[in-house]
Amino acid sequence: MNLLENILEGLRAIQSNLLRTVLTGLIISIGIMSLVGILTAVDGMKQSLTQTFANLGANSFDIRRKGMNNRGSQGGRVEKVYPNISYEQAMQYKSQMQDEARVSLSAYVSGATVVKSETEKTNPNINIVGADENYMLNNNLNLAKGRDFSTFEQEQGTNVAIIGNELATTLFKNKDALGEYISFLGRRFKIVGQMEKAGSSMGGSSDRRILIPLETGRQIPRTGNAQLNYDIKTAIYRADELNYVMGEATGTMRNIRQDGLGQEDSFEIRRSDSLVQSLDEISGYLKIGGGVIGFITLLGASVGLMNIMMVSVNERTREIGVRKALGATSFQIRQQFLIEAIVICVLGGLAGILLGILMGNGISSLITQGGGGFFVPWLWVFVGLTICVLVGVISGYYPAYKASKLDPIESLRYE
Repeated sequence: MNLLENILEGLRAIQSNLLRTVLTGLIISIGIMSLVGILTAVDGMKQSLTQTFANLGANSFDIRRKGMNNRGSQGGRVEKVYPNISYEQAMQYKSQMQDEARVSLSAYVSGATVVKSETEKTNPNINIVGADENYMLNNNLNLAKGRDFSTFEQEQGTNVAIIGNELATTLFKNKDALGEYISFLGRRFKIVGQMEKAGSSMGGSSDRRILIPLETGRQIPRTGNAQLNYDIKTAIYRADELNYVMGEATGTMRNIRQDGLGQEDSFEIRRSDSLVQSLDEISGYLKIGGGVIGFITLLGASVGLMNIMMVSVNERTREIGVRKALGATSFQIRQQFLIEAIVICVLGGLAGILLGILMGNGISSLITQGGGGFFVPWLWVFVGLTICVLVGVISGYYPAYKASKLDPIESLRYE
């Protein structure tokens, strides 16, 4: 018997025991489905979130006052409080870096704000942000309708506003918000623009945000005459220059903030792609966990397959004796049973891969609210098929070896 005849004979044996083959393949498919499904879900979520981070400006970095997130003392040691980044410092930085990158300035004017229209009002959960002409571009915020602030409005501090999607639907349920007026912080503002609905994977933060010209934000009185703290976002034009521009920005900002030689920075720089790096680390742990779960499931499947192949050898002892009496060698008998095991594993594996891809994409779509699209993990498809063949060889070798060593005379006597 040559290899082709052995394959055909293996397929005929599988067909003659179809129910047993289906049940065995189902065991394999569940193991592969769990492995491929988990890894597909992780890769799909990572692809969706990475695209979101890229859209937010992966080739950019933020400069903020150091210690903004400090909460009192840590370990009995009081954290140093650094002064806010002032308007003059932010403008000086923007002036010096404008040839190297596109710089945007913003200031958090108020949070937990109640916004009113003529007939409606919001819950106290609206954030007011003063923004310059580059803010929307650097933060990848798009307008659904209306326009950005004009140069005159930015320079003169006019009472105009760009609102988030949620505000428009809350305050103006059945009409266009453009041209309407809203009131907050003791002032009345005209709506000139409405932002697109924010992506759900990023929590929809801009839906509850109102942008006003930066100069307007500076004019609004603050409790206790507190000074605004300015945030700086620097977007570079070429990705390969990110480290260079960050180094130059650090030197420029140290000089502006008058940080002495040998003193630590009074500000902090955070790269936008640091979020992607953190995501890579988290997804790596998830893949390890998914791999362990899949391995355990496949280990159980391989034991089940070996047991079923042993039963098959016992049932076909007389058939093996007839084949040996007709001249089949031990190698050909061993090859036949190995091929049967491998075919069962591959058929079950193909079903498991298909189910795993569907399951993984379903989980990814559910978590990211459909933001990632349909993802096919070709790497895990090939890995899954390879594992199926290995499981078939490992699980089928001992039963095949046992079958090849049967004595033909004793086999023919077997009842």
